[in-house]
Amino acid sequence: MANVSIIGSGSWGTAIAIMLAENGHQVTLWSYFPEESDALKTHGENIPFLPGVKIPDSVRFTSQIADCVPADLMITATPSHAMRNTAKALSKVVPEGQLVLNISKGLEEGTLATLSQVLQEELPQAEIAVMSGPSHAEEVSRRIPTTNVVAAASEQTANRIQDIMMNKRFRIYTNPDILGVELGGSLKNVIALCAGILDGMGLGDNTKAALMTRSIVEMARLGVAMGAKAETFYGLSGIGDLIVTCTSMHSRNRRAGILIGQGKSPEEAQKEVKMVVEGVKTCKAAYALAEKVGVEMPIVREAYRVLFEGMSPKDAVSHLMEREKKHESEKGFLDMEN
Repeated sequence: MANVSIIGSGSWGTAIAIMLAENGHQVTLWSYFPEESDALKTHGENIPFLPGVKIPDSVRFTSQIADCVPADLMITATPSHAMRNTAKALSKVVPEGQLVLNISKGLEEGTLATLSQVLQEELPQAEIAVMSGPSHAEEVSRRIPTTNVVAAASEQTANRIQDIMMNKRFRIYTNPDILGVELGGSLKNVIALCAGILDGMGLGDNTKAALMTRSIVEMARLGVAMGAKAETFYGLSGIGDLIVTCTSMHSRNRRAGILIGQGKSPEEAQKEVKMVVEGVKTCKAAYALAEKVGVEMPIVREAYRVLFEGMSPKDAVSHLMEREKKHESEKGFLDMEN
């Protein structure tokens, strides 16, 4: 049995708390707001995010960060915009050598840092790993078979997390590419927004398949330019997570995109979804990263124009379809002939 603390009581943090408690671990679930912690304790379920799903009685609830240590594994599950402040608070209590697993997805808007980089800056005494993949909280909390990937600097660390997290309904693979796993899980939220926009516009399966396929190329292109491995984007944290968020109504990013495609403004869409739409902030960061490292990301560029420059989705689609002719392979016919 492991002692596990989960920092963040949204849908994903709660789903993981439920799963780990059922694995037989001692779980502490931290909420930023005391009233949220009290509500979880009173009702035994996360009514706003996972209604009808019972949280095991063994889970402990707290809004005091000091209650989260000691822990064999600390899991961060806060929104990207809150990660740095949360990490600063954790820095006061996290001991040397603490294992921290980040399961949140996104990029820090101002610095363009990945969330593991934010954690490493604020918690230099800790060992940071990440987990990502196609995993809606609504399904994990209801024990629907799911697979994820854990990336860590050492195989020993990845295997340790694998042992704590895995069960008959939640399968974990390991990967040494922390940057690639994290970028895949973050960038797919932008594409899920785009997929929702296409659905809201009433476009077809052909269009969405094209979007998803070409977006993987863009994601890998940026990742490789930053030092990640191309093959990571063709795994669970890339194409796997992309498929689930572009096709499911569990995806808040896709739901927001549908509203935008139907004519609502990005601001109106986010208010109607009533949850953090990570793809919006990540789009701004991804656009800036592409500019910074000098890679072409036409889908991200058009998404940025729709979200932040007032371009109509119809014009964005036209711009993508009417671009100059290209070979599908990055290297063209010369590469194919060799």
